[in-house]
Amino acid sequence: MNAPAQAGALGRLVNAPALRSAAALRRLAVGSVVVNVLIVITGGVVRLTDSGLGCPTWPTCTDDSLVPTSANAGHAVVEFGNRMLTFVVAFFVLATWVVSMLRRQERTLATLAACSIPAQAVLGGITVRTHLNPWLVAAHFMLSMAILFVTFWLWWRVRLAAPYVDAGAAPRLLVRLTVLVSLATLVIGTLVTGAGPHAGDTDTSGKVHRIGLRVSSMAQLHADTVMVLIGLSVGVLLLVQALRLGREIRTACAVLIGVELAQGIIGYTQYFLHVPPALVALHMFGACTVWLAALNVLGSVEKKARTS
Repeated sequence: MNAPAQAGALGRLVNAPALRSAAALRRLAVGSVVVNVLIVITGGVVRLTDSGLGCPTWPTCTDDSLVPTSANAGHAVVEFGNRMLTFVVAFFVLATWVVSMLRRQERTLATLAACSIPAQAVLGGITVRTHLNPWLVAAHFMLSMAILFVTFWLWWRVRLAAPYVDAGAAPRLLVRLTVLVSLATLVIGTLVTGAGPHAGDTDTSGKVHRIGLRVSSMAQLHADTVMVLIGLSVGVLLLVQALRLGREIRTACAVLIGVELAQGIIGYTQYFLHVPPALVALHMFGACTVWLAALNVLGSVEKKARTS
């Protein structure tokens, strides 16, 4: 195919109604959220199986090979699989960006999401090259939470929604505080994990590189913060019920409380069972769920919520 024909085919693709549709943007946006949750979980599997240095360098797997070899197939396959999932994330995020540009809709959020791909890849590479520095591992997770914020907010702004209901200043303030406390629980939770037994790998001497904090003290602080979060969430629900606000807001609050309670049960169970890997992975999924549920409540009361 000659150059003019290729340009014509590309033009027809870009101008295809299906690609430019609002439905396409909504589907790609929700896909971006899902794959970013998935890569958090697979990243946790890498850590919980001690596969963090299965591929000891970056961007190649070893100094001599881009992919795992038979000599390092075990942990390397797990770690390299997580790297490959980045391409799936990139597909959804970049496709969302393209459609966003074509529709001239939520371009700033879509661009931020697109820029997150190289940022996360570079931070992940630095983490590997510093032999899983626990502070960088924590930063890697928190960057994923920031990306979830951007991709979720993009989806929220383009989704089909009920007409906007003005919740008022008091509910918005209380919800924003709830989201900030939710963020604090995520930060403290990463410190608990960084000080705990699951380092992601051990060196040849068997030494585990951890954050120099007392695990029991950080776990208690994390639990206390969760209690504050649940209390605030209940307060938001009672307030929106007293003000007789819309069903969407009440449902969002109830869902948030439900996932918080489930996450709390998982957290206490894993603590008393000495953090078995399977429960830690489930707890990581729960952390994503609580964060998204909190953002869902935030979207329900913010004036900039999209009404479609």
